[in-house]
Amino acid sequence: MLDYQPLSGGIMHAKYLLVDGEQAFVGSQNFDWRALEHIHEVGLRVSDAGVVRQIQAVFEQDWRAQALLAAQQPVPPLTYRPATPAAGYLLASPRAYLPPGVTDTQSELPRLLAAAQRRVRVQVMEYAPLSFGPGRSRPYYAVIDNALRSAAARGVQVELMVADWNTKKPEIDYLKSLALLPNVQLKVVTIPVADGGFIPYARVIHSKIMTIDERLAWVGTSNWSGGYLDNSRNLELVLNNEALAARLDRLYQQLWDSPYAAALRIEQDYPAPRPGG
Repeated sequence: MLDYQPLSGGIMHAKYLLVDGEQAFVGSQNFDWRALEHIHEVGLRVSDAGVVRQIQAVFEQDWRAQALLAAQQPVPPLTYRPATPAAGYLLASPRAYLPPGVTDTQSELPRLLAAAQRRVRVQVMEYAPLSFGPGRSRPYYAVIDNALRSAAARGVQVELMVADWNTKKPEIDYLKSLALLPNVQLKVVTIPVADGGFIPYARVIHSKIMTIDERLAWVGTSNWSGGYLDNSRNLELVLNNEALAARLDRLYQQLWDSPYAAALRIEQDYPAPRPGG
């Protein structure tokens, strides 16, 4: 078990598998029965040898870090040496513990959004320009929000879907602020209670995906708020692949057009969500 709190003030939030050093799986799924039956998730099977090696390097770094922490020894940060972006590549966080050849998510996401020309589609469980501070405080974290607002200001159409768990305060106020902008459409997705009754911490969209201009696909493990891209261990896959972007767009459109997705209402006072009952 690896605790990221003493390393970077975050948590272990990545969800991935490696098989024989030849294949990998990265996705939003926690390894829990609810994730496979009662939660909207997206993951990607990886067979590209270079990307699998990058994921393997992250695993080995964390394996070594756990051994050092267990021995009550310091875990030295690594020198940041990102790879040149290719057709498909791995992003990860936190930057201080990235092996050579792995690119920092917090730096790359704003760069990708800055290159968008027509449309950005994002689906995440939680979106907020807030982080997690001492005493349950929520310090301001503007990295992602600034990039999305800048894209909308350039005329890029921004579509954002979030879970109904994201309607608690103060997050809902920032969502409403974003939804007021020209070129921004925002929907809240509510999954009905299961036929068999209420299931704690289930029946929610938990996937973390993005497409840009029908050409770039993003599948990852990070929520889009502070504490994830900066302090916690997360992995994201970026693919400049029109076919995969089209598949994600179809999945996105299906949910966007469904009765479960409703446009965020600026004037509505949303009740506090109770995911645990």
